[in-house]
Amino acid sequence: MGTFARYLSLWVALCIVAGISLGHALPSVFTILAGLEVQHINLPVAVLVWLMIVPMLLKVDFSQLAGVRQQARGMGVTLLVNWAIKPFSMALLGWLFVRHVFAAWLPAGQHDAYIAGLILLAAAPCTAMVFVWSRLCGGEPNFTLVQVALNDTIMVVAFAPIVGLLLGVASIHVPWGTLLLSVVLYIVVPVLLAQWWRWHLLRNAGQQALDATIKRIDPWSTAALLATLVLLFGFQGEAIIAQPMVIALLAIPIVLQVYFNAGIAYGLSRWLGVPHCVAGPAALIGASNFFELAVAAAISLFGLRSGAALATVVGVLVEVPVMLSVVHIVRRTEPWFLQPKAVEAKP
Repeated sequence: MGTFARYLSLWVALCIVAGISLGHALPSVFTILAGLEVQHINLPVAVLVWLMIVPMLLKVDFSQLAGVRQQARGMGVTLLVNWAIKPFSMALLGWLFVRHVFAAWLPAGQHDAYIAGLILLAAAPCTAMVFVWSRLCGGEPNFTLVQVALNDTIMVVAFAPIVGLLLGVASIHVPWGTLLLSVVLYIVVPVLLAQWWRWHLLRNAGQQALDATIKRIDPWSTAALLATLVLLFGFQGEAIIAQPMVIALLAIPIVLQVYFNAGIAYGLSRWLGVPHCVAGPAALIGASNFFELAVAAAISLFGLRSGAALATVVGVLVEVPVMLSVVHIVRRTEPWFLQPKAVEAKP
């Protein structure tokens, strides 16, 4: 992991400070930016989200899906956690903490919005940072690549129904038109664009040109993410200053769901006899979130100044340090995956 990525949480914190400061210093500018909308989609944010997502998706090779059978048990574990456990466990934790445990310390009018943001955060598995986490824990690169491609394929058709179901269960109004438009705008179109670009580079210039292009545009993702945060906190600065405890309280269910889902994926992998080089990335893929998509969808569905948007940004803030701790646990517990005889034979 590069120096910039290692300290992503620090840069996020600095962007929060910058966004709040600029929001107070230049309120008219942020008012103009907030008004640049089409069908509830904020255009400046949409452009920044594309700059975040397309470089990530350019790395994904969907042709690798043919190798899904080679690690069927590991694939099954991550699919179970990503699509049958994580969104629902996050909805439960959001309901428990936001509406009950922390209800007295959170603005009553934002409870539904906070829960919606947490649901959006957990409803899509991570696409980009998973490659970093997998490399750090010695994961099998082909498994990670195939799993990301498979999750992205499922996300095209499953994200909207799962979000709609969980928001409805939580008695939160579902703006289906905007939700479906967000799926098309932030998942379908970027996937098609990135895959066309990838095909074009490979066909005309080869793998070396693709690798060089990915390396050249990769910083776009982080820069666009940080610029989005400056915008978001510029819109929400007054609310944050008035209630600084909100971010800390929202971070608690997010951190709990990361460890909960990583533990399930890791434990199931061990029980099923999955090798450590697959179990490690399985746990990390099961625990991490596609926070870029969550931020964009929350802004589209509930607005730039909403509690939902704020909740997804808290996910960005805690992602790097929490996932690094999971990587540390995975590396330290590698002997757990050795066969009993191999363990006894070690001096």
